[in-house]
Amino acid sequence: MLELDLTQQLGDLTLSVQATLPAQGITAIFGLSGAGKTSLINVIGGLTRPDRGHIRLNGRVLVDTANGQWLPPEKRRIGYVFQDARLFPHYRVRGNLTYGMPPAQRAQFDTVVALLGIEPLLERHPNTLSGGEKQRVAIGRALLTGPEMLLMDEPLASLDLPRKRELMPYLERLVRDVKLPVLYVTHSMDELLRLAQNVLMLDQGQVRAVGPLEEVWASSALRPWLPKEEQSSVLPVTVLEHHPRYAMSALSLGDQHLWVNRVEAAVESPLRIRVQAADVSLALQPPTGSSIRNILRAKVLECLEVSDQVEVKLAVGEQVLWARISPWARDELQIKPGMWLYAQIKSVSISG
Repeated sequence: MLELDLTQQLGDLTLSVQATLPAQGITAIFGLSGAGKTSLINVIGGLTRPDRGHIRLNGRVLVDTANGQWLPPEKRRIGYVFQDARLFPHYRVRGNLTYGMPPAQRAQFDTVVALLGIEPLLERHPNTLSGGEKQRVAIGRALLTGPEMLLMDEPLASLDLPRKRELMPYLERLVRDVKLPVLYVTHSMDELLRLAQNVLMLDQGQVRAVGPLEEVWASSALRPWLPKEEQSSVLPVTVLEHHPRYAMSALSLGDQHLWVNRVEAAVESPLRIRVQAADVSLALQPPTGSSIRNILRAKVLECLEVSDQVEVKLAVGEQVLWARISPWARDELQIKPGMWLYAQIKSVSISG
């Protein structure tokens, strides 16, 4: 696991992080621009030093200011993938991959090359590669150093949409096949939902929340901080069935279900969906004669005033669903914690 307890002054911003992160899967470092995301992984990677505190990776001390301990980057066994690939232009792809590769990793070369689909690129120079190809090579180079952890600083940020779509399946394969903890810096909801199992949310250098993605996203503490366009619910579901006539799939949500446009996934496959709070309306009685397919019985847990709107926290089985309504609607329907009602869901997006 990665233990963090550090403070670093960044101009007018104070980066202050106390967290314990798991030693497996992808943990997204998520937040708005200027939140301190890149600064945090630079401290972890040894590119900068904290003013105070300590960092431990799997019990190994990387830095401890109280004892004057500081391990240089090359001894931390941490791979780093930057926004720009930073390949050596005078080396072919093969040379970039093997640069700094310890002898013990030679047996992994073919495995990593196959994982990232870069065998056809091995004899090419970086200036002949697309942005997505360069990033795949950069990821391969980082993996072949034999790291205990991988840091990825917005690896898709410099790519256009087609290149992002090209690289995303390889990142998903990395999540599935490589048993290595990854800290993944992003401010993209799409990347967060498709890749991360855990999330650490930073706001102005401070940790707002940390933990499994679904739990963090359900937290009431985040609602006032999140921009309106990010106010949503993230729900784990399972494919229940595919409609034999209509191009629709049913997803189980506790003992209820949702209908969505057909997903290319087998029955019983786990998925993650996102529902915008603005796409959930509330009714006291089961609506009839409606074109909306998805109507769920839910219990009100909490009502939060956020700006000029009311965020309603609902329990649907064991899951949390958020709805955004007006104060007028809240007062007219007399919505309060503990009451049961019906949530109408107008739109659902599949996150993978």
